[in-house]
Parts: sequence; C-alpha cells; structure tokens
Amino acid sequence: MDDRTVREAALVLADGSVFEGELFGADPLGGVAGGEVVFNTVLSGYQEVITDPSYAGQIITFTYPHIGNYGVNDHDFESVKPFCRGVIVREMTRRHSNHRAQDSLDAMLRRFGISGIAGIDTRRLTRLLRDTGAMSGAFGTADEATLRAAAAAEPGTDGVDLVGQVTTDQRYTVPALDTAARRKIVAYDFGIKTTILRHLSALGTVEVVPASTTAAQVLALAPDGVFLSNGPGDPAMAAYAVQAIGELVGQVPIFGICLGHQLLSRALGGETYKLPFGHHGGNHPVRHEASGHVEITSQNHNFCVDPASLEGKVEVTHLNLNDFTNEGMRVLDAPAFSVQYHPEAGPGPHDSRYLFQMFSSLMDTGLMGQPPSRKAGV
Repeated sequence: MDDRTVREAALVLADGSVFEGELFGADPLGGVAGGEVVFNTVLSGYQEVITDPSYAGQIITFTYPHIGNYGVNDHDFESVKPFCRGVIVREMTRRHSNHRAQDSLDAMLRRFGISGIAGIDTRRLTRLLRDTGAMSGAFGTADEATLRAAAAAEPGTDGVDLVGQVTTDQRYTVPALDTAARRKIVAYDFGIKTTILRHLSALGTVEVVPASTTAAQVLALAPDGVFLSNGPGDPAMAAYAVQAIGELVGQVPIFGICLGHQLLSRALGGETYKLPFGHHGGNHPVRHEASGHVEITSQNHNFCVDPASLEGKVEVTHLNLNDFTNEGMRVLDAPAFSVQYHPEAGPGPHDSRYLFQMFSSLMDTGLMGQPPSRKAGV
C-alpha cells in the first residue's frame, strides 16, 4: 500500500463472521467484492498465485503475514490478467524493494480492477476455513448488511463452468525454444499458465486451443501429444472437454495437470469430489508410489479424483501425504498420465519437473519412463 487515504473496509463470510480491515487495490464496484474464500500457504510467489486463472471465482487469503515486499514484474504473470475476485492479507507492504520489480502489487491490482483487504487476522480466518471449509464471502467499503447479503448470494464454485471464462477465444502458437525440436503438442487451454507453456515449448511447438475444441479438430492438427491444462472450478461442468478427451484417449499420448487430471479421470468414467478447503500452497508432500520418493509440490485445486471409481482402469502413481488423496495416475491401456499438482512451479524445490521429460519420452517412444534417481539424503 502507498500513502493514500486509509479506506476502512470489512470482510463478511456466509456464516456471519466479520473481519475489519483496510481496502487496497481497486475500489470494488458498488463497494462490494464477492467470491469463494480460500487460503494459500505460499511464502512467496504471490504474483504467480494472483494471476493463476485457476483462482477464477475465488478470493485468495495469504497465510504468510507480509505480502508485496518484492513488488511485481511483467515476466512473472501466469496469464494476461488476474481472474480472482479479490485478495486478503494480514499486512500489505507500503514499499517494495527488488531489482526485478517494475511496480507495486497494489498498483498491479488497481490496474486490473482487483480489490484487496489488509489488516485481517488471517490466522483466525484460516482456522475458520479449515474447520468449516471454503465458503462464500464479500468484502469492501459497503455497510455490513450489504456485505452480508452479498456473501449469502455468492454461489461459490460448485456447479459453475468457470473454464469458459478463462480459456482463449482462438487458437495460437507458441514456438519451440529449440528449433531442432520437431514435436507438435496441442495444449488445451482450460486456464493454462504461462510457466507451463514455457516448459512445453522446450519440448516442441505448442498449438494452444480453446477448451471447446473437439477431438476431431485436435487430431486434424496431427499432434505428437496432447496436453490438458490446469483451470478453475468444477470439472463436472466441463462436459464438452470430457467428451473430447474421451475420444482422444488411445489415439495420441496425453499428459494432464490439475484440472486436466480431473477431466481425464472423468473421461475414463471416474468421479470427482470437492475437498473441504482445497489444496493451495507450495509445500505439499507427494509420494511417487513406484520409487517411494517424496516431492515437495505446488498445488491449487478444490476438487479431487476418487481413485476407487477408476479401479482397473488406472494405476495410482502419486499420493498426497497430508490427506492421502490421489495426486497422479497412469492409464493402463493407453499412453496417458496426469498429476493433480503443478510440476511446472518452482516454490523452492524443482522436484517434479521430470514429468515433462516423461511426457517427451511418451511422445517419442510410447513409454513414460521413471523419475530420475536421487542420491541418499538429497
């Protein structure tokens, strides 16, 4: 925050809980910003989190108490703009300091019309969300009654097709980083992150297509592989994508991340369900079942795959060690695999980036291969 006049504000949750704070970022329309309130436990990377399209429809609470200290820059955007509904912090820094910074976080939010509220007891708020689950809320400068009504009226992310709000309108090409890389990858944009495109372009030329693209249209591009991206909301609401993926399984190598993992599972006849408060953070331990290696991963999802609904169709390859939910799978009778977490992210470790090389191997040989071996104690 800068030295502008303090704008008193309040946050009201659907259960009636009230938190007082100060507004930063843009002034919300009508004095109210509403959405589904979730929390993220990252220590850094706030710009990447805020600009991740997977947060469409949600208000992001940062559990780390001091946000904005190193500013923002054009390189770290994960999409063309933020799709989240708002930001909640304990303290927004008044002065940023970093050689890469091009602007303040507050200025970035103002530029894109995103509101934030600071001065919130985020420990209390996080405990509440952990105990009761993610819930709708509203914050702003409007009176408490107006905020309470807005919170009650928020539909949340269940039963809403948010993919249609974030996907590209038309196909575009990301050139291969290495001109010698002859592979062609078709990437479905369900809310794809820029960092994912950087990793894919290291493997070949990437044709990014809208979420509504049919299987026939994809196969007409003669891809060496198909990538299913991350994205927001309820996978059950993207039936058009599920149908296309079902027609592609067995026709071409497939790799899915996050929502792509969920959509692949539904295309195979599996079920998905909503987690109480989701997985949002940069420190979730995931075990690779075949090797026993534990990866520290970045995660951002509210829904999860039920592995029992896919028995006999997939092998579970990765397991979350916090709540033992499904974090990865390999299709038994087709060249396709997926993970629930984000291997492209770098929250400190880069433990999971081998998955892109496994996709490369799958496209070249039809075999996934295994994670690289690690020295004891590393």
